[in-house]
Amino acid sequence: MQEKDSQNKKRYDRIEQITDNRFLNLYHIYARSVSDRPFDYFVASRNDKEHLKHQTHSMQPDGMAVYALRRDDPGQIVLIRQYRYPLDSYIYELPAGLIEAGESAGEAAIREMKEETGLDFTVYEDGRDYYRRPFFLAPGMTDESGSLVYGYASGIPGREGQEDSEDIEILFADKEKVRCILQNERVTIRAAFLLMQFLQADPSDPFHFLTV
Repeated sequence: MQEKDSQNKKRYDRIEQITDNRFLNLYHIYARSVSDRPFDYFVASRNDKEHLKHQTHSMQPDGMAVYALRRDDPGQIVLIRQYRYPLDSYIYELPAGLIEAGESAGEAAIREMKEETGLDFTVYEDGRDYYRRPFFLAPGMTDESGSLVYGYASGIPGREGQEDSEDIEILFADKEKVRCILQNERVTIRAAFLLMQFLQADPSDPFHFLTV
């Protein structure tokens, strides 16, 4: 009974928006602890105050990342190496981006892949749907959620679609290169876990893990 009461107890008094930015904002949650002690909690969100997941409890994904294999050689995966300002350094990532209003995750993946890498992307739609459902990225500091889109990339890499604020290198990585990246380089945790999956995949049936 005590556990149920704790779960149903309201954990905050109010939320205040601290910043007013087009892309990302900081919110102050006037929170309450398990013992009902008031304390300050801060969260960053891409959403406006009315659409914070704290308020809506929505599972709608804000963005997506693309697990793209080279169509003419499924033993290679598409990666990007991008300069990130919070790190003042380059980091290996999967191609990714925000889902715009009216887009599906697959449509966003096709658009973002073209913009970031110049490559054409074909969505792979077989396998279990729950591997594509939204998951949360870092709920200790943000309400951002994202989906994964799987498929094949083709064409010639190019940087013509990148914005001036983006510094992105594009590469096709085989298993040897992936092992080297995991051992020695900065990698996002989302990319790291999927690269571990890539290392176990059979190029003759590269998306078999989506059926497990």
